[in-house]
Order: sequence, then C-alpha cells, then structure tokens
Amino acid sequence: MTSPIPPDLTEHLGPAPFRFTPREETMSSQAFSLPFKVLAVTLLLGLAFWAYQLHGSQVVQTDYLWIWAAWGIMAYTVGHLLLGKTRLTAETLEQTWIWHKKVELRDLAYVKLIRVPGMDAVIAPRLYARTLMGKFTVIYACNPEMIEEFKRMGAELKAFRAMR
Repeated sequence: MTSPIPPDLTEHLGPAPFRFTPREETMSSQAFSLPFKVLAVTLLLGLAFWAYQLHGSQVVQTDYLWIWAAWGIMAYTVGHLLLGKTRLTAETLEQTWIWHKKVELRDLAYVKLIRVPGMDAVIAPRLYARTLMGKFTVIYACNPEMIEEFKRMGAELKAFRAMR
C-alpha cells in the first residue's frame, strides 16, 4: 500500500522564491559617492603624512614598520572602496569589494535600506539583506536610481513575505 500524496504539496516545499524585476534589465552603480571617496583618500594621505612626520625619513627603521603595515591595510581598503560597483539584475544583487558579495534575489527573506537622509554623500547608503538561510550581506550604492530600486525591492519583499 502506498502512502497518500498530500493534496497541496507546495506547503511542504518551503517558502516560494521571491521574484523582483528591476526597472532596467541590469542596473549598475558606484558603491560609494565621489565625496565619500575624496574623504577616504584625503584621510589616507593625511595619515601617511602623519606617519612620515612621526619618524622623518627613517622609513626602514623597524620601530615604525607597524605604522606602515596598518597604513597598507587602510590603503588596500581605500583602493577597493574606489573601485567598488553594485549591480542589480532580476536574479542577483552583487557588489565588487575586498571580496565579491552576491545575493540571489529568490533567497531573500528580509531587506532594509539604511541611510541618513541628506548625508548620502558622506555616510554611504547601504542595503542590509538577509537570506532564508540566515546569511546576511551589506551592499552599498550611491546612485539615486539604485537607492529607489532598493526601496521598491524592500516594499515588494515585505508584501510578498506577508502574504505567505
């Protein structure tokens, strides 16, 4: 004797995948604004000047290597900050960064846009995204059209998850 098949298999398959269609097939944005990048580079150069002033021209003296090692890590981060790009398609949300960030839209459980209105130039807007498996990612974008898509995605995802 075989076991009966439940009349509604969908309830046993887990939540349905979220579908989102951006206004453009592929949207792209710089991750950080020009003023934010200028501020980061200015701080980096200021710290290099300060470190140089601490010990003058004695660059190879081992007592000061820790300062230049820390500065190197900051320079590496700023370099990625300058090149970071965010991309949104109907399937994924991605950002190039120190490591490549990628979230499949069908797996989204929750998103929240975090920003300080009027301060987008110096406090980078970011989208906090959490998947159904609990993985979270933070994606930055500075383009107003991308930020509007993040808002629309958040509203659609909230409505989609509320009806399930």
